Amino acid sequence: MKKLYLGISAAFMLSATPLFAQKKPAKPDPLKQEIQQTIDARFADMTQLSDQIWSFEETAFHESQSAEALAAYAEKLGFKVTKGVGEIPTAFVAEYGSGSPIIGIMGEFDALPGLSQNKVPFKSPLHEDAPGHGCGHNLFGVASLSAAGAIKDLIAEGKLKGTIRFYGTPAEEKYFGKLWMIRAGLMDDVDVMMDWHPGAETKTDVQKGLALVDFIVEFSGQAAHASADPWNGRSASDALELYTTGINYYREHIKPTVRIHYHIQDGGQVVNVVPDYSRIWVRVRDSSREGMTPVWKQVEKMASGAAIMANVDYKVTLVSGIHEILVNRTGSAVMQKNLETLGSISYTEEEQVFAKKIQEATGKPQIGVVSVIEPMEETQEHSMGGSTDVGDVSWVVPTIRMSATTAPNGTPWHSWAVVASGGMSIGHKGMGYAAKALAMTMADLYQDETLRSEIKAEFKEKKGDYVYKGIIPDGPPPLKVNY
Repeated sequence: MKKLYLGISAAFMLSATPLFAQKKPAKPDPLKQEIQQTIDARFADMTQLSDQIWSFEETAFHESQSAEALAAYAEKLGFKVTKGVGEIPTAFVAEYGSGSPIIGIMGEFDALPGLSQNKVPFKSPLHEDAPGHGCGHNLFGVASLSAAGAIKDLIAEGKLKGTIRFYGTPAEEKYFGKLWMIRAGLMDDVDVMMDWHPGAETKTDVQKGLALVDFIVEFSGQAAHASADPWNGRSASDALELYTTGINYYREHIKPTVRIHYHIQDGGQVVNVVPDYSRIWVRVRDSSREGMTPVWKQVEKMASGAAIMANVDYKVTLVSGIHEILVNRTGSAVMQKNLETLGSISYTEEEQVFAKKIQEATGKPQIGVVSVIEPMEETQEHSMGGSTDVGDVSWVVPTIRMSATTAPNGTPWHSWAVVASGGMSIGHKGMGYAAKALAMTMADLYQDETLRSEIKAEFKEKKGDYVYKGIIPDGPPPLKVNY
């Protein structure tokens, strides 16, 4: 285990207890009060575990220490843990109880390449060029597992009946590990699934995000001396440039909701050799899988034209793809009530100073960190933003989602600023808050069969006759492939 950084920002890092501004309901719910007390009692353990995962800095399919730490904590809480599910060594399921209903909750724990950062409010890599938790996943898995643990205690005490199941889901940032877990049938019997994500706001998440697909295009030609006999060469790099030119001209003729990204991974090695190999990673997104698919197929087809023009061969390899979120507003309304019951998160003066320094360093208004519970949003037809493999889960089982504030308002996501915030008390407080809100909502689900039926009815109506099929290649997950 790597040592945690304990530098000048130590005063900002930890707080003994999560400080929440409570909005007490007229009639306090004893079960929900017990949930909050349980999570408060375990908050120090949660913080320690989150900081461990923060320090491991592990990327997709390589989260061995992170997965083991979470699984060990699940066993300590009394769960039965099954490791290596879905043909993924770092995926696991932790379960307690028996019978119906079966409520699931997901937790992620992978980091992002190149974002290593100290727990300070200015850019300062902890390990040069190493990964970092620029999406807050060190907080994600811990909060979800802790919420499951609070429910487990209530089932053990006989106060709730059913099964609680935590899914340790790796590789969300790359490859999308949940797709293989779904293919293995691990979520087929779940009644309702819970999910959250670290963010700069605290709210019920009722937006769809974007569907996407990832694929690799490789061009293969003939090497030659770039000056002495270039006529004997067939340049794979030429094909790559022609391909990206075609993509960029195509942008004029796609809908505003579409996004196309690419990353040139290999364009040749030296200037005096006609390159015989090139490789590019391509990603296509749209607000629905239906809209994304024809653009995906057209962009794939364009590789053939580039290969013809450069007189080279080409190969397209599917990496994976994900659906947009199938939003469940019935379940989200229950989550909204619990957020309003908890109220907003309170912050110390030191935390606000840290937040404003983050905002100053990233060129954002220096308003500090704010966690206001707004009314539930309307679901937009074309909601933009990011993508997540939770989308695929939401087409298999009704899914309720939320966001909790773990970084200052306006913080650029997937950046060093999120890593810094997620390793200190601002992130820790959001983690504790999320655990409470998730567990309180699950308590409602266990106790109200009518509510579960209404959630399932909305899911069935919105899904219609669509038959889910994951966008993944045949065979095992790409555990040893580094695209």
